[in-house]
Amino acid sequence: MSRGLPICGHDAAKLRPLRMSQTSRTTMSSSGRILSAHPYDINHSSTRRSFSAHGTSSTPDEASTHHAGEFVSHGRPPVTSFSPDELMVRDLCQQWADEELRPVVREMDEESRYLPGIIDGLFECGLMGMEIPEQYGGAGMNFTSALLAVEELSRVDPSVSILVDIHNTLTNNAVRFWGSKDLKDKWLPRLATDTVSSFALSEAGSGSDAFAMKTTATPSPDGSSYTINGSKLWISNAEEAGVFLLFANANPEKGYRGITAFMVDSSTEGITVGKPESKLGLRASSTCPVTFEDVKVDSSEILGVVGEGYRYCISILNEGRIGIGAQQLGIAKGCLDVAMPYLMERKQFGTTIGDFQGMQHQYAQIATEIYAAELMVYNTARMKEQGLPFVKEASMTKLYSSQVAEKAASKSIEWLGGVGFTRDLLAEKFYRDCKVGSIYEGTSNMQLSTIAKIMQSETSSSRYK
Repeated sequence: MSRGLPICGHDAAKLRPLRMSQTSRTTMSSSGRILSAHPYDINHSSTRRSFSAHGTSSTPDEASTHHAGEFVSHGRPPVTSFSPDELMVRDLCQQWADEELRPVVREMDEESRYLPGIIDGLFECGLMGMEIPEQYGGAGMNFTSALLAVEELSRVDPSVSILVDIHNTLTNNAVRFWGSKDLKDKWLPRLATDTVSSFALSEAGSGSDAFAMKTTATPSPDGSSYTINGSKLWISNAEEAGVFLLFANANPEKGYRGITAFMVDSSTEGITVGKPESKLGLRASSTCPVTFEDVKVDSSEILGVVGEGYRYCISILNEGRIGIGAQQLGIAKGCLDVAMPYLMERKQFGTTIGDFQGMQHQYAQIATEIYAAELMVYNTARMKEQGLPFVKEASMTKLYSSQVAEKAASKSIEWLGGVGFTRDLLAEKFYRDCKVGSIYEGTSNMQLSTIAKIMQSETSSSRYK
C-alpha cells in the first residue's frame, strides 16, 4: 500500500467507518472495502496487540465464555469493557496506525514534520471529528471512543496522537459546548473534515499561571469586532492549523474575568507563526510561537460569552487531561509492544532473557502499573460521560499515567540492552516522547496541587470529622 494513501479509501462519504451505525465491529481492507468481523473478536488484526493490560484473547481452556472486551450480559460490566462501536474505533486506529503510520514514524521524527497523507488520512478515517455530531459531518461517537483513538495512535507515534487529542478533546468539544449556532455551523463541518485546530493559550509569562496572559482583545466602538494583539508560545499544531482557539483578555481591568475565547481563522491578516521549536520528543508535531498583530476578528467569532473564557479554559483542560492520560497509556503499551517480543526471543546463558525471574518481576510490575493507569483513564472517562464530578480523578489520571509511561519507557530500554539505546527500535523515541506528559496541559506539580485542594474540601465535609 502506498504510505500516503489513507486506509479508509478516498470515498469518505461511503467509507468513513466512524459515521456508520453498526451492531458489529468492522475492519477495513487495504482497498477501503468494509470487511465483517466477529462482533467481539479483538485479536483479528496485527500481532503487535499480543500485550494488553486487561488481558489477552480467550483460549479454549479458559472458563470464561466471552471474548476480551465484550459486554457481559449480567451484572455491571468492567470499566474496560467497550461497546461494539468503541471496539470498532480501536481496531480501525490499530490497523491504520500499523499499515499507514508505522512505516513513516522514524522519517517524520527525523524530519520534524508530518509527511503528506498522514493528516488527510486522519480526516478520511473520521478521527478528527470523533464527538462532532453527524449532522456536521462528524463521527458522532463518545468521549471514550476518542480516547481509544488517542491510545492506539500513541502505541505507534505519540506525535500524531497529540494532534488528534488536542483537536478532539479541546477545540472540537469547546465549540460543541459553548459555540453559538452560527459558530457551530461555520466551524464544526470544517473541523470534522479538513481543518486542523490549535489551542492558543500559553505565553512566555503565563505557563502554569495561565491567566496571567498579556494578549489583549480590544473591542471596536460599536462592539462589532475585536483587535487582538499579543504573542503565544508553545502552541501545538500551529504550523498545520487552519483555526486557532485563542484566549485573550477583552477587559484587562477585570483581570482573569476579562479573558475571552475566540475562533480565529489562521489566514487572518496579522498572524505570524514562528519557527517550530526543536524538541526532545514529539518532533513531528509542530510547536511554535504565534504572534497576533492588530488581528481583526468579528464579534461573531467569540466562543460563548465575553469574559467567560477562563471558565471554558479550565473546564476543557480538565477533560483534556484524560486525553493526555490516554496518550501516556498508549506510550507505555507501545514500549511493551517493542520490548516483550525481544525478551521472549533473545537468549543468554542458554535461555530466553524473559524467563529469568529477575526480568519476569520487572515486566510483571510494569504490566500491573499499566493496568492501573488503564483503569484510571477509562473510569474517569465514564465519570465524565455520566456527568459526575471528575476533576480530581482527571488530575490523578494524568499524573499517574505520565509516571507509568516514563517508567515503562526507561525499563524497556534497559531490557533491550544496547539495541534499545539505538534508533533501530522505537523504544528510544517513546523515551523522548513521554517526558512532556508531566509538563503540558498542567505540570505534575499542578496536578498534585489540584488533587490536594479537592481532598481538603472533601475533608471539610468528611464523616471522620
